Amino acid sequence: MSSGHRLRDMEQHHPLLDGDEAAAGSAGEVERLWFIQDGCGMVCAFITWFLVLYADFVVTFVMLLPSKSFWYAVVNGVVFNCLAVLALTSHLRTMLTDPGAVPKGNATKKYMESLNLKPGEVIYKCPKCCSIKPERAHHCSICKRCIRKMDHHCPWVNNCVGENNQRFFVLFTMYIAMISTHALALSGYQFVSCVKVQWSECSDFSPPVTVMLMIFLCLEGLLFLTFTAVMFGTQVHSICNDQTEIERLKNEKPTWERQVRWEGMRSVFGGQPSLVWINPFAGLRLRRLLTTRTRKAGTEFSV
Repeated sequence: MSSGHRLRDMEQHHPLLDGDEAAAGSAGEVERLWFIQDGCGMVCAFITWFLVLYADFVVTFVMLLPSKSFWYAVVNGVVFNCLAVLALTSHLRTMLTDPGAVPKGNATKKYMESLNLKPGEVIYKCPKCCSIKPERAHHCSICKRCIRKMDHHCPWVNNCVGENNQRFFVLFTMYIAMISTHALALSGYQFVSCVKVQWSECSDFSPPVTVMLMIFLCLEGLLFLTFTAVMFGTQVHSICNDQTEIERLKNEKPTWERQVRWEGMRSVFGGQPSLVWINPFAGLRLRRLLTTRTRKAGTEFSV
């Protein structure tokens, strides 16, 4: 590093570098399969999947299959299961997508020289992961990396929500809120129907078991709906104001050109409003998912 440049070991934003320059030291890193080996996060992710599959079981086998109305069962079954697939796919994409990790240990003399910095310019180095911090990046103690546009670390998806996976997190909260609402509506209708026939022939399970399963489903639906609806609103507000949750909590004044409202939505979801915005399968390359590449760090799976 030349004497005209200064490198500071400070954990704060770097005002000069953007995300592209920060990622230059590790071409193709965003494409590899990303998974955080955190015990709490993996347990929370498992619980999330278990609860969604439990809801699907109760809706399908307790409420819909015993129904005497064929079309009622078919329509609601297709809608609920499609929403469940979209929710779980969004969860997987959030969990297995690199949120925008800055290359680890890129604060080297060679990399510094490649930045072509002007004399006197100050850049910031994270002392925890030894990386040059781009603007709006923050260090995550669980991921052990600096994450570009880090909003927060969510244990329920076992990952940080950042620049590259915020879209999938928003879709996850939206679809979970939708299936929670659907499950609560079906539960209410089922309770009324069962009371009318005095719990006879309204389910293939015994009345006590049916009641217990539906009560637990209602509690789960209320909890999930409240949590995901709040998170969905918070995320949309954050995107429309171009301010992450960390930046809001730290009351950081923007030094970047803010993309507000629809500009912010387009920057996160990509392009003009379309069905692609709500499709968690968009951009998924199955062929590359099945291939592997060997690097110095070992074998990595591509997505």
